[in-house]
Amino acid sequence: MLYDMPLYRPPSEAYSLIIQVTLGCSHNKCSFCSMYKSKKFTIKSLEQIKEEIDYFRKQYSNVEKIFLADGDALIIQTEKLKEIFKYIKFKFPECERISLYGSPKSILRKSVEELKEFKELGLYMIYMGIESGDNFVLQSIKKGCNSDELLEAALKVKESNIVLSTTVIAGLGGVEKSKNHAINTGILISKINPDFLGVLTLMLEENTELYEKNKTGHFKPLSDKEILEEIKELVKNIDVKKKCVFRSNHASNYISLKGVLPKNKENLIRDINVSIKNNYFKSENLRGL
Repeated sequence: MLYDMPLYRPPSEAYSLIIQVTLGCSHNKCSFCSMYKSKKFTIKSLEQIKEEIDYFRKQYSNVEKIFLADGDALIIQTEKLKEIFKYIKFKFPECERISLYGSPKSILRKSVEELKEFKELGLYMIYMGIESGDNFVLQSIKKGCNSDELLEAALKVKESNIVLSTTVIAGLGGVEKSKNHAINTGILISKINPDFLGVLTLMLEENTELYEKNKTGHFKPLSDKEILEEIKELVKNIDVKKKCVFRSNHASNYISLKGVLPKNKENLIRDINVSIKNNYFKSENLRGL
């Protein structure tokens, strides 16, 4: 087996070939995340990456989409990353798109010109975790950047014409910071106007700092209803001018929401209100959507 487990990919990459060019996450300090805690961040050698690409070419006759894992492939040095893109195109000429996770730190380390080069070599989409637009929340979760840096990184991707898919996490500020988290995240998303926005719901996971804070009473999570109220407040504060595909249909979410902003903004708010009014938000009813 070529993969070093656990292995993660965005839901939209379900049918993509995954090539694991890095192991773990270059930051790996977020207080809510347990995804890569079992791994030491490592960038594979170019030789090993090419060998694995060769292996996959022998296994699959047609590959249209490729996702480069693990948590922050964009952190790879520019010339090496360009070589990876070129080799993928050489071995998989039928591949229509390459995508990867990019942390704000790794994006800020690249110039717009470098990002444009990546696009020319096949990089179609960067997935960037925003989590929150509120600086207090960002500091408390140890994101490693503030809202201004998140904005700078996101706009750099937009300027390069690479598709930008962002995620935020409902409930991340707990009861204390719920209002500020929702409002400031909505304001930040408005400034960024990403191509895609996914809203996840906080799930307290063992072996994370936030889980321990909850156990000791230093973090109070939101109820099901409060989560929906927070998402509604978030949507109310999003004022994008160009198309943004909105999704809140992850396994962590209590209800499934889909739409396109700004067109479907009022519909999304209405759907949340209906769910709250009719108690459709209860976990036993819709947690599995």
